[in-house]
Parts: sequence; C-alpha cells; structure tokens
Amino acid sequence: MQLYRLLTGPDDATFCHKVTEALNKGWSLHGSPSYSFDPDTHAMRCAQAVVKNVEGKEYDPSMKLGEQ
Repeated sequence: MQLYRLLTGPDDATFCHKVTEALNKGWSLHGSPSYSFDPDTHAMRCAQAVVKNVEGKEYDPSMKLGEQ
C-alpha cells in the first residue's frame, strides 16, 4: 500500500526539520515543494508532498500517517 502525506509549515528551519524527519522515517519526496503567502500572518508557508510504501497493511482513514 502506498501512503501519501502533505507536509506544511512556515518557511523556516522547522519545516525543513519536518521534511528531514519524514525522509529519515522512509518517506520519499513526491513532486516539488510549494510556497504561498499567508495574508493573515504576513508570512510565507511551505508544502511538500511525501509518499511511502508499506507492506501488509490495508488503508484505514483513521490511521495516523505520521506514525507510519
């Protein structure tokens, strides 16, 4: 089964750490990162899709993908 997550966060080191942690847990980058201006906070926001193949599982919408 292939899992998909969209990581989001502010355009700072915390976002980079979030993506690095996912990569070290076996997730792979999927596509290019995206950036957008948040008019409420007047800051840039980042997004990066990641995917991961897992064996022997069936998809369940209640699963916590960050723990996979």
